[in-house]
Amino acid sequence: MTVEFNCPTCDALIAFDSKHCGKCARCTTCGQRFIIPCKNYETPEKVEPEPQTAEPLPGFYKAVFIDSFKLFANSANVTGLVFVTAAVCFKFFTGHTDYSFTVGAIRFQAPVGLVVTLAAWGCLFWYYMEIIRTTTTDADLLPDIYMDGFFGFVWNIVKSLYLFFITLVTVQLPCIISIIVLKNMQIQLPILTYTLMFGGLFVFPMAILIMSLGLGVDMALKPARFFRPVIRAFWPYLTVVAIFILAWTLQFKISAYGDLVSSSKTIVALYLFADIAAQAIAIIAIRSIGLFYRHYSCHLPW
Repeated sequence: MTVEFNCPTCDALIAFDSKHCGKCARCTTCGQRFIIPCKNYETPEKVEPEPQTAEPLPGFYKAVFIDSFKLFANSANVTGLVFVTAAVCFKFFTGHTDYSFTVGAIRFQAPVGLVVTLAAWGCLFWYYMEIIRTTTTDADLLPDIYMDGFFGFVWNIVKSLYLFFITLVTVQLPCIISIIVLKNMQIQLPILTYTLMFGGLFVFPMAILIMSLGLGVDMALKPARFFRPVIRAFWPYLTVVAIFILAWTLQFKISAYGDLVSSSKTIVALYLFADIAAQAIAIIAIRSIGLFYRHYSCHLPW
């Protein structure tokens, strides 16, 4: 059952599954933290933010490189891990299928593989953002799976795909513009293109953190607010970027089943295992973004 209520600060309409009542959550409109009520339209109790200290919270590297791996051995995270594994399997085995057909002069489009792939990535992107939000609120478990019915499920997929796409386009805009300009001028400067592309990937973790917390694209376009924490905690942030780029690279290096149809079952199984392992790295990379917020919030001017 869904519990609906209004944010105690901005009055935005909020809905959660009733199983989450009593838990702490955050309004995606204004950022106010509150306790989820158990009755419809009951006024939620505000949770005042803890006073910020001038020093970062210690233990960032331990949390990233040791505590993150404990997630995969915790039985409380089984549902989340099964959810991620199922999404990976769906896009791995179904991504190549296309049942489009022609009747006379009419072409009927049935790109099942494309739809399933987008849906799978939408599920993963939604879960990534939930991991970031959960980690920023001091939780050391993977978030619960809740989709709020079929339409809520579809909305989460579409919204997550949109947010990731907008964030990626925003940070890669200099690279996109340079490619277009250089192509029109018939100039080939691959070093410049790759430099700008990796520059976009460098700022992506901070951008997706901002989007996951519901602060909007405009916040990501404010250099002073955006780069201050990066400069003040450069090496921890560089660690986050390195893990993220590793996860990003692995995704583009792993072949899907459509490229392995003629291969042996052993080869297919190895590639599937590699795809699942890449998602494990992605979970650690995404969680490290939330950990950066948790440990270095004293540098975040939000």
